Amino acid sequence: MESLYILIPLAIILVTIAVGIFIWAVKSEQFEDLERQGMNILLDDDDNKKSKNEPEQ
Repeated sequence: MESLYILIPLAIILVTIAVGIFIWAVKSEQFEDLERQGMNILLDDDDNKKSKNEPEQ
């Protein structure tokens, strides 16, 4: 029973920190473009790498 006096304030502090981090992430536009990162793996970058490695003529 005495451990609740420690665990409840600790849980409230951790939830407050988690909510603060979430609000910071939303305000700094971390969730603005969710599709781009998912599409990056599907895009083929081999053409860009070949053109960069070729010597200029």
